Amino acid sequence: MNQPAPTLVVSAWDLVLAASAPGPHQGDLNHLRSLLERPVKWDDVLHLADEHGTSSLVYRNFAGLGDNIVPSTALASLGQSYERNVHKSLFLARELMRILDCLAALGIEVVPYKGVVLSEAYYGDMALRRSGDMDVFVRKQDMARIKSAVRDLGYTPRVPIPEDAEADYIASGYECTFDSRAGKNLLELQWALQPRFYAVDFDMDGLFERAVNVTVAGRSVKTPSPEDLLLVLSVHAAKHVWGRLIWLCDIAQILKLGKLNWDWVQAHARTFGIERILHVTLLLANHLLATAIPAPIEKSILEDRAARAFADEIAVGMARGVSYEKQQVSYFRLMMRLREHRADRLRFLTRLTFTPGPGEWEVVRLPKPLFPLYRLVRLARLASRFARG
Repeated sequence: MNQPAPTLVVSAWDLVLAASAPGPHQGDLNHLRSLLERPVKWDDVLHLADEHGTSSLVYRNFAGLGDNIVPSTALASLGQSYERNVHKSLFLARELMRILDCLAALGIEVVPYKGVVLSEAYYGDMALRRSGDMDVFVRKQDMARIKSAVRDLGYTPRVPIPEDAEADYIASGYECTFDSRAGKNLLELQWALQPRFYAVDFDMDGLFERAVNVTVAGRSVKTPSPEDLLLVLSVHAAKHVWGRLIWLCDIAQILKLGKLNWDWVQAHARTFGIERILHVTLLLANHLLATAIPAPIEKSILEDRAARAFADEIAVGMARGVSYEKQQVSYFRLMMRLREHRADRLRFLTRLTFTPGPGEWEVVRLPKPLFPLYRLVRLARLASRFARG
């Protein structure tokens, strides 16, 4: 007697992908319903949505299905996560305004991005994107005054930098993180896009000049232009090997505006040597979230065989839960392969080798006259790391 074929369990990854659509259409919801006709391992789905930062989007989309399609226990768990994010977002919005008001009184211009600013400006709801901290672009020459100002607001640097090392730290690094009584790593002040060794020398002065006004918590706030933000978020995602789905959701939301200056985007991506990174980001948003590739850039993306191969490789890795350890040789090799110009790859390797940072200062504290020796400390740490594979 023939046995009926077993019903296959729906992949948790496929379900989270379908449920993470930032702006679901009826077709998206119908696709969700069809997936939910099969058995679901809900613990895996909830874990994956949390891991990829899309729990709030998943909750919104599941709740929109109605008809008790999603088990009440799963929906309740997602709802609790959503409520926690609402409270955290309101707290961060209040703190951000407090910081911006303080700096404005001192005549210091800053440009917040990501977090509640990105969520409200591009999702239309600060609670739809999980926010863990406040990311703010600053001018490096303002850092000393800003650190003093936020200290008076209760924020202290997570890694204290000796005063005589401050200039070197700013030259080689890109951010200073701050703790407060409310939590750790709540504030990140960034004067560059990435650590210097990544060799992406972004036009930060231009970013400030091109910043646009958006409304956050009923207040007008400066944030990067959509074109700048697209490049900034693409580089940030690449640095983390596109490891979280929410970063691609952010890209999808920016593209929904449909009014980007693509000539500017392409020209500046080429100038900064991140055209391949941009292409991979747009391809992944297309593959995983069905985000249309913008027509003005479609031809160059489809002709970029290296970017297409990278996107395929990374999409498979995301589905399998592959993670990349930033301290491993394989990670640094991948970062080099992502750069389309040989000169950029060489700059990356040279800076990686010879640019000391907080890690070296934490290992040993040298007096100012001996600061050049930090390069030797850097070489020794890299050699040890590479020897471990």
